[in-house]
Amino acid sequence: MLKEITLMFIWFYSDTGMGTNLSIPRTEKFSEDGENENLRYGLSSMQGWRATMEDAHAAHLDVDSSTSFFGVYDGHGGKAVAKFCAKHLHQQVLKSEEYIAGDVGTSLQKAFFRMDEMMRGQRGWRELAVLGDKVKGFNGMIEGLIRSPRSSDNNNNKDQSDDWGFEKGPHSDFDGPTSGSTACVAIIRNNLIFVANAGDSRCIISRNGQAYNLSRDHKPELAIEKERIYKAGGFIHAGRVNGSLNLARAIGDVDFKNNRFLSAEKQAVTANPDINIVDLHDEDEFIVIACDGIWDCLSSQQLVDFVRQELLLDTKLSEVCERVLDRCLAPSLAMGDGCDNMTMILVQFKKPVQTNARAEEQSSSNEEGASEPRLESS
Repeated sequence: MLKEITLMFIWFYSDTGMGTNLSIPRTEKFSEDGENENLRYGLSSMQGWRATMEDAHAAHLDVDSSTSFFGVYDGHGGKAVAKFCAKHLHQQVLKSEEYIAGDVGTSLQKAFFRMDEMMRGQRGWRELAVLGDKVKGFNGMIEGLIRSPRSSDNNNNKDQSDDWGFEKGPHSDFDGPTSGSTACVAIIRNNLIFVANAGDSRCIISRNGQAYNLSRDHKPELAIEKERIYKAGGFIHAGRVNGSLNLARAIGDVDFKNNRFLSAEKQAVTANPDINIVDLHDEDEFIVIACDGIWDCLSSQQLVDFVRQELLLDTKLSEVCERVLDRCLAPSLAMGDGCDNMTMILVQFKKPVQTNARAEEQSSSNEEGASEPRLESS
């Protein structure tokens, strides 16, 4: 046992290094493509100059007979929360009573808050340690030598795996991770798109070549964010909440959510997402969901122009995403922008969207409990 722990210390310190950036960027990419009758998608992610890869994503073409789900999760302080969201968030949307009843917007909002709830306690701690990063999960690795989750624990029946009730253990009082993640997800159902966003990842749509933002970057300087931060007892310094976090909304980050006199949506940093519901039209060409590593380098309109030009080459959508990542990668660390992890999902509509009775019924069911639809030119 002592030998195993000693080897862990050696591995821990040699692998984490002293800085947050590499001397040479890692340009290997994870890419994939998929399609169904109505959509095709491509995605790509790249570590770049960062010492670790903290992004995660989810792409599910057919979560049910009329619905597709796509999400980008940009972690900070570690990769565990982003990976947790990629694994669990869409599942929580689909199993909610609101989703089953047709209220997609409310189901998305509840799923964002549910991530914070699920990451608490013994089971949340253990799941994060299994998914997690070497720095934040170090204590978990040591204890794992004594009590490691069996691989069969992840293969139980659905009812058991969805039971996130209180579980006794050495970390039953775990409040949640100090690391966090943005979450920007899009659900496409019939002739509607539902976008939920917390953080500064972004979703845009190209309509006849014009870029429209379907989400808003949640930076601390925004008036609505600043007001909530101050009311929660926080402050903003150098564009960061309490001088530390450059986001006003995120999943995780429990240290910014510890005011026990306030509800979850009123904390200095909240997981509460903006919900945007938009009717799709024949002129809609594609959507893009990407982390801020992309938006630091390209405006929404610049990205739409780039993608449309690349699509003329009739290449795979994942290759278009790869070219965007290469376009944004900084040639050196001195550049500043272009040094972050990068993840991009490109979803193309294969044919004009046709309005039908089922879609109209879906739109009617979402009139309550969600924000008004909006399209913002970039």
